[in-house]
Amino acid sequence: MQRLAFKMKLKKGQKEAYVKRHNEIWPELKKLLKENGVSEYSIFLDEETDTLFAFQKNTGLVGSQDLANNKIVKKWWDFMADIMDVNSDNSPVSVPLEEVFFMP
Repeated sequence: MQRLAFKMKLKKGQKEAYVKRHNEIWPELKKLLKENGVSEYSIFLDEETDTLFAFQKNTGLVGSQDLANNKIVKKWWDFMADIMDVNSDNSPVSVPLEEVFFMP
């Protein structure tokens, strides 16, 4: 099991839209993530900086950020592009975080 963490950036004032969209996550996207080994996926928001902190437990070889060529993922990125900082392909600007402590 690998644990992955990364941060992303939410546009100012978009918390409600972000939460709503994730509360209504598409079943096909959730299925895709689970089929690729993502067993847990949490996202936290630092409201002072609008920084999103994501954490995943993964039994597969890839995390959600590695599914860039999947049409469902690309569609989700397009759907989220208006409320997040994104790259030219609408993928979220995502910065991997190094684990510096773990207590099992």
